[in-house]
Amino acid sequence: MNTDYHKYIPEKAIPFIQFLIDTHNFTLKIVNQRQTKHGDFRKLPNGRFQITVNNNLNPYQFLLTLVHEIAHHVTHQKFGIVQAHGKEWKTVFQHLMLPFLRPDIYPKEMLPFLANYLKNPKASTDTDANLSLILRGNIAEKGKKFMFEIPLDSFFEFNKTIYKKGNKRRTRFECLNMSNHKIYLFNQNVEIKLATNNKNETS
Repeated sequence: MNTDYHKYIPEKAIPFIQFLIDTHNFTLKIVNQRQTKHGDFRKLPNGRFQITVNNNLNPYQFLLTLVHEIAHHVTHQKFGIVQAHGKEWKTVFQHLMLPFLRPDIYPKEMLPFLANYLKNPKASTDTDANLSLILRGNIAEKGKKFMFEIPLDSFFEFNKTIYKKGNKRRTRFECLNMSNHKIYLFNQNVEIKLATNNKNETS
């Protein structure tokens, strides 16, 4: 039995997850943080299936990400090749998450946000700003801030590029890339680092 994942998820979730691992026969690999994704599912050249999850996630993020990826695997088993986050995956994901929507696994203040997200789950939980924030306890990584926290016209760094925060458009902020002078939209829950200067600005 692979117990490497035990320390990454809430204790009461372990029996459910072990059942899913045993039933659906895949390898779970815990990997270093990736900027573009929290986890993934793939078929390896040897024919086995592998799920990876980032090691920097807190237990609530880790569990949701793991079940998200298990849902990809189960969807593949049941339906073959279908749209990655289409109706088949949504239905499977909703079904697999139900046993975890308990106050002894997820804090009760998180449950309404999870239930709302699961009505129509998206490819990434980060697109649901309210859920993303509460999963992280409304606390950004050390040395970083959330986009919604910084003042208008602030310069900030994201992926080694300097941006200037602009106006809010519905749920996202228009931000000016100081290198190419193009506007990019940032979700309010994106974690950024305030820039000490706009060193990437061009004349």
